[in-house]
Amino acid sequence: MCGLTGFWTRSPSSTDSGAIAAAMADRLRHRGPDDGGVWVDSGAGVALAHRRLAIVDLSDAGRQPMPSASGRWVLAYNGEIYNHLDLRRRLEADGVAPAWRGHSDTETLLAAVNAWGIEEALRRSVGMFALALWDRWECTLWLARDRAGEKPLYYGWQGDTFLFGSELKALRAHPAFDAGVDRGALALLLRHSYVPGPHTIYSGICKLPPGSWIRLRHDERHVLPVAYWSLAEVAERGTSDPFPGSEVEALDELERLLGAAVRGQMVADVPLGALLSGGIDSSLVASLMQAKSSRPVRTFTIGFDEKVYDEAVHARAVAAHLGTEHTELRLSAGDALRLIPQLPSMYDEPFADSSQLPTHLVMKLARQHVAVALSGDAGDEFFGGYNRYFLGPSVWRQMERIPARLRPVLAAGLTAVPASLLNRLIGPLTKRAGVGLPGDKAHKLGQRMRDVQGIDDLYVALVTEWPGNDFPAREAPIPPNLLEDRARWPRLADPVARMMALDAMTYLPDDVLVKVDRAAMAVSLETRAPFLDRDVMEFAWTLPMSMKLRHGKGKWILRGLLDRHVPRALIDRPKMGFAIPIDDWLRGPLRDWAEALLDESRLVSEGYLESRVIRATWERHLRGEGSFGSRLWSVLMFQAWNEDRLRA
Repeated sequence: MCGLTGFWTRSPSSTDSGAIAAAMADRLRHRGPDDGGVWVDSGAGVALAHRRLAIVDLSDAGRQPMPSASGRWVLAYNGEIYNHLDLRRRLEADGVAPAWRGHSDTETLLAAVNAWGIEEALRRSVGMFALALWDRWECTLWLARDRAGEKPLYYGWQGDTFLFGSELKALRAHPAFDAGVDRGALALLLRHSYVPGPHTIYSGICKLPPGSWIRLRHDERHVLPVAYWSLAEVAERGTSDPFPGSEVEALDELERLLGAAVRGQMVADVPLGALLSGGIDSSLVASLMQAKSSRPVRTFTIGFDEKVYDEAVHARAVAAHLGTEHTELRLSAGDALRLIPQLPSMYDEPFADSSQLPTHLVMKLARQHVAVALSGDAGDEFFGGYNRYFLGPSVWRQMERIPARLRPVLAAGLTAVPASLLNRLIGPLTKRAGVGLPGDKAHKLGQRMRDVQGIDDLYVALVTEWPGNDFPAREAPIPPNLLEDRARWPRLADPVARMMALDAMTYLPDDVLVKVDRAAMAVSLETRAPFLDRDVMEFAWTLPMSMKLRHGKGKWILRGLLDRHVPRALIDRPKMGFAIPIDDWLRGPLRDWAEALLDESRLVSEGYLESRVIRATWERHLRGEGSFGSRLWSVLMFQAWNEDRLRA
């Protein structure tokens, strides 16, 4: 895992391009503390820069930016190509391999591009990556990103200079950077708690979509991403041509594919471990790792003082069964308060998934012992793990029977009792039905059900925080985005399949993977996600929904596979996710911090947010008239980020 950045200016000057590129790369030192490099073509106005976290081939043979053996290409690259040894063997068999200088995947990728062209090299590569590639012969710049969007890549014009990099802070270090806040992106942040791609918080700066590339020639200014892999197409193709075998055969095939992915992702020249929450996905990854390891795997988890949110006891039990070397850390509100000042810089643009707090702390814990950690991320999106997949259709069937004019009354009833009180009162009962944190879920549903006319409306409402009729962003029309443009949705007949595909195309790359990447890279930890292996993702979409959702529970096939490694009693409990008690913390230990950021005069003077709406929501939250922690967190994260931006 590393960091890359660079620029291409149409107005070359006497300014030292190498020094500018080095300054941009220095902002990414946390992504690559082991080494750094700069490559400049002054005549063309191009500079590439790189920071290295050495994972495979720790020698100087893996240094970047790296020129190809032919001299045509120069590559700055972030990530891992897990099948790079297979690619080497193919290159050698075809007689087009160079004389290898080392055993890094960077060198393999360059050779593949030189032999097959960039599009074919991307299609054959299995891994997580973002790259910038300069073609010296054609004076052409290529940017590309992995299929699922594990590794970030930003780009955009600032004046006559085209900037790109792994994080926005690298772009901001260039003297040409002068982008202001994009109010449309702010509106999207408040709606979804993250800024969906291709938008960013800065006007004119974009995220490169997953599974795509762009090409910029010397006489071009406007570029459009081109997909070399499409999750929507994979979903449509998989559902139209489903897996033909039995359930046992499906379990065997999944174990083969996921086992191969885990084995490939365990290749490293540095210490390696696993993040273990005690849930199905992370427990399955840890199980497969331990089955392939001759020594105890290092596993890491975070616990909470509030028992209703604490899953550490379950992780401890799974670790004991597997025989891993387990380490646990507990998170308190005080820990969160100490971490909050770091969030604006860590995430670079406002990001409001509150599980960012425990995620970063578990990464920090793991980095004290290992340099690479495997995770269970993406099991939910590909195998039906979120509660909305099985509760959504059931809720809609009930809602259909209620006249539209009465739905606001029901919504008010669902939010009348504080979520924390509902969790305590009825949590033990709903737990038997496989539903955790019932108060949180009741409030979420009640806050969103007023304008729902169909199951697709219900899905969009469930992934939306602030409603349109009481929206807190000023002068901020909602810009085009996938969730708002249903003509671009995958063509899937099953509404639950649509939910899963949309989550994998939006929430996964722009929330989950952003959270994991920044939280880990802030402490120079490389994370890997076996569920995002190409073959695993494509196989998952061939499985019938009955192998994902069954008897009111998700991830049926993952549960069946985990049964082969871990007793069901250690796993069979309601899904909780990585939630934190944000509602209670904002009323308690985080209240003073929040109050300062939500000060009415400050909101008015800054001019981005409607002070009336925000203050009313904040005061209702404090009085216990509703649980609005998630909504308020997006406002607080913007305010904290903007404060940091103005101070820089």
